Amino acid sequence: MRTELPVDSWQATRDTLHMWTQIVGKIRMSLFPPVNHWWHVTLYPSVRGLSTGSIPIPAGILEIEFDLVEHSLVFRTSDGRRRTFPLAGHSVASFYEATFDVLGELGVEVAIHPVPNEVEPAIPFAEDTTHCTYEPEQASAFWRQLIDAHQQLERFRAPFVGKASPVHYFWGAMDLAVTRFSGRVAPRHPGGAPNCPDSVMLEGYSHELSSAGFWPGGGAEGAYYSYAYPAPEGYSDAPVPEGAFYSDELGEFLLPYETVRHSDDPDALVQEFLEATYRAAADLGRWPATATEQAR
Repeated sequence: MRTELPVDSWQATRDTLHMWTQIVGKIRMSLFPPVNHWWHVTLYPSVRGLSTGSIPIPAGILEIEFDLVEHSLVFRTSDGRRRTFPLAGHSVASFYEATFDVLGELGVEVAIHPVPNEVEPAIPFAEDTTHCTYEPEQASAFWRQLIDAHQQLERFRAPFVGKASPVHYFWGAMDLAVTRFSGRVAPRHPGGAPNCPDSVMLEGYSHELSSAGFWPGGGAEGAYYSYAYPAPEGYSDAPVPEGAFYSDELGEFLLPYETVRHSDDPDALVQEFLEATYRAAADLGRWPATATEQAR
């Protein structure tokens, strides 16, 4: 049973959780060795919420997890230490303070740029008392959407033998994504994301790609999306399953989550959407055969 979560119903919780994941994501970004296309900054769906996975620190390994079952932020280290604090009741400012207090207790030294990216306005974390709403059932419902999307994207990723990203959560836009690459260098990206250096987009889009994912936008209950960079001629007119469409405003294909949820065969619909939009990018863009080969 797929979870119904109208986007408009949880905006306050969504905006607060968005800022919290940016704080934790920036901690991972600061401590983790840089990986191409910013793959070192992401979070990952876990059995209890969203996790940083293993972060190297001088004393071993650190993991930070949003536990969306018990609704707490959990810190674990490889030497057996564990710290936690509840999510409810925090503004962004108090969450930021509590997070760094715990890191201090654990002896983890880290500095981040303490201002959010890809949003407008960008309130410094330490000053943000505006975003202070956390409804546990709404956060859990979003996590269940991510679990569903994670399964779909992993299934889609599996047969591709070219370069492909992990399935991972980008905290800049709150989207779960997977990206395939042709192997060719892409034209210089123009940048332009709000409160985000153009260098971020230059690195993220340095090579030709087809990217797909899920985010809490684009539909009444969120949407699967797919886009190509650079988009080949005729891309926006490519055939897609019924219920999906190309958004001129966003420059990508969308498949609303509510369309999936009401489908007779939701899994087949999502896979058809992902494959059709990828094929449009690869075929119209004349990707090299070695980049489009599928595992047998």
